[in-house]
Order: sequence, then structure tokens, then C-alpha cells
Amino acid sequence: QVQLVESGGGLVQAGTSLRLSCAASGRTFSGYAMGWFRQAPGKEREFVAAISRVGSRTYYADSVKGRFTISRDNAKNTVYLQMNSLKPEDTAVYYCAASALSTSSSSSRYSSMHEYSTWGQGTQVTASS
Repeated sequence: QVQLVESGGGLVQAGTSLRLSCAASGRTFSGYAMGWFRQAPGKEREFVAAISRVGSRTYYADSVKGRFTISRDNAKNTVYLQMNSLKPEDTAVYYCAASALSTSSSSSRYSSMHEYSTWGQGTQVTASS
């Protein structure tokens, strides 16, 4: 089982950038696909971005496509979410999660929170207008 710890959240002005990190410990990090999800107050948790085990495939929600970039460094056991041009509607608690999905799994599975077995504790991102 892998353990996940997110960091990098904070309060920023709309239009600026933040980079979230998710550090993994435990079993082999490169054996896991990784995803970022978010949950705003009063709303359900939603998919943001995902990356395959060695980073060859990435997936994004339409709401963040072109603004957010997911990446990973398997040597550092870390996955990142670079968030640019932040909007007030991006305000949420952001969670990283690990999954046993293979590289050939469908995009719909990568975006389903039910495919992820391990979750971090979350980090708050607030983009003020």
C-alpha cells in the first residue's frame, strides 16, 4: 500500500498560479497511476487530472484543460499539478489518489474516483477574485 501526502495549496489571486505536489511512500510508486480530484464546499468530489504509471498518458477534465498540467517524477516518488490562470471556481480541497490502472485503461476509468484505492488528506486551494 502506498501513502500519499499533498502539499502546495494556499490562497492566491485569480489569474495566478500554484503547483501542488503529492509525495508517495511505501510500495513502488511507478506501479501506480495517479490522479488529482477536487471537492468544493457543498459539491461532490470531481476529477481534475490523471497520469499513467510512467507518464506516457495524461487526462484532464474539460474545465481545466489548457490551464492545468499533471506530471510525475518516479525517481522522487512525486506527482505534480501545475495550475495556471486560476479562477475562483477552482477553489476546492485538492486530493491526490493512487490506482492500479494500467496504461491501456480507458480515459473514463482514469477519471472515475472509484478506480482509486488510496487517497491523500487533501490540500486547500483558494483563488480569490
